Amino acid sequence: MSGELPAGRQLDQNPRVETGETAAWHDVAVSDLDHVMEMWAADRASAALGIELLDVGVSDDGLGRASTRMTIGPSQVNGHDIAHGGYLFTLADSTFALACNATGRTTVAAGASIDFVAAGRLGDTLTATATERASYGRSGITDVTVRRESDGALIAEFRGRSRALRS
Repeated sequence: MSGELPAGRQLDQNPRVETGETAAWHDVAVSDLDHVMEMWAADRASAALGIELLDVGVSDDGLGRASTRMTIGPSQVNGHDIAHGGYLFTLADSTFALACNATGRTTVAAGASIDFVAAGRLGDTLTATATERASYGRSGITDVTVRRESDGALIAEFRGRSRALRS
């Protein structure tokens, strides 16, 4: 990674960064992940929420994947004393961004939806796992599953639609 992390940035001590040989379907070498790591280092929104990068890379099929985690703090619960849905969405969205940028193309969200399955609570550590399902032309689809780390309970399912920017 070429830049310094912003002040207060929390990363897992050893995030796994794995790549394949090349992603021939769009002629981008994925032997390094500088693009996505620089994007992550500059992501002040995720940093402010304490989202940690656990894993980012490219699967054998040439599609991106990533995982992150976040612990629900006092400012992230709503009036029902459960994790605010906006924070769950942000955790999933940040993980989505990592996965769809892992292949080296500058990619942004074109849309997303989330289904809340169970409540997260104050102190819960949540893990989000993203898998890019399809990349076609400049568009893509990525699924993100959010689970409670302590018992593996499903908290939310997110589907993001991405669009690669023209270079």
